[in-house]
Amino acid sequence: MPKFMFRCAKVAARTRPGRTARFRAAAAAAVVLSMMLTACGGGAAGNGDGKPVVLTTFTVLADIGRNVAGDKLTVESITKAGAEIHGYEPTPGDIRKASKADLILDNGLNLEAWFGQFVEGLDVPHAVVSEGVEVMSISEDSYQGKPNPHAWMSPVNVQAYVDNMVRAFSELDPDNAAAFAANGDAYKAELQAVQDEMTSSLAAVPENQRALVTCEGAFSYLARDAGLKEVYIWAVNAEQQATPQQITRAIEYVKTNNVPAVFCESTVSDAPMQQVVEATGASFGGTLYVDSLSEADGPVPTYLDLIRHDAGVITSALTAGAGS
Repeated sequence: MPKFMFRCAKVAARTRPGRTARFRAAAAAAVVLSMMLTACGGGAAGNGDGKPVVLTTFTVLADIGRNVAGDKLTVESITKAGAEIHGYEPTPGDIRKASKADLILDNGLNLEAWFGQFVEGLDVPHAVVSEGVEVMSISEDSYQGKPNPHAWMSPVNVQAYVDNMVRAFSELDPDNAAAFAANGDAYKAELQAVQDEMTSSLAAVPENQRALVTCEGAFSYLARDAGLKEVYIWAVNAEQQATPQQITRAIEYVKTNNVPAVFCESTVSDAPMQQVVEATGASFGGTLYVDSLSEADGPVPTYLDLIRHDAGVITSALTAGAGS
């Protein structure tokens, strides 16, 4: 057992009536089953290679973690490529896998509303990888004043994620601490290069076109770093929260400011944003990635690919409409 004590994330789980009891019953059953399997020689999660297993809440964290871990740890994601992280409902299989992991990483900042119940009863340490970032608050809707959880959309912030992972991995596997530190330094250099590339490419967008209109308010950190005005239909979660008032607000902003292009995220329907397109004549600039990577043969199989993709799509769409 590592000496380092991982602090539990304080998340407010939002549940439907009856869901809490069902979840806890499933979790208890899964943990008991896992203990029975382990006692019978079931072994730990992973590939049976003896490496410590690190489990992350979503694919972006898993990719970052693999860059830090190198070949010293097995790093996996609870959610699959393309999954919506906010309202995810863990399965008994997820809980069994978590009970056999050596470390669990979560983003924190209220992103994983289900995470508090997920780790309840599990004797597995975990670390919050967003610790230490400069947190931005949500300014509108019912989430006003709460932290915007999408801190990984800033390569600068992800450098703090890397430092937290280096520390957690070194506590988990002290013999490989030097390797984790070296991997972390190399990856942070790549992150800074992507940050510089992103700000340079977006600098080409004319001042009067520097508005990023999206379905979800997931781009606060990217917009801050790139000098863009962020506008969105809903603040957090999925498209079922889009109200007529929210869509009207986005339409009015696009019309008033002659915004040439609007965008939506890969894990939600773009139907609400298509209403904005129809009402304003703005073009649909493309699909952006936030909460999940794609499959290996998709457009954003890594976090660095995700940031480069988003910056490229935004720049291309906004500059194409310059002066219109």
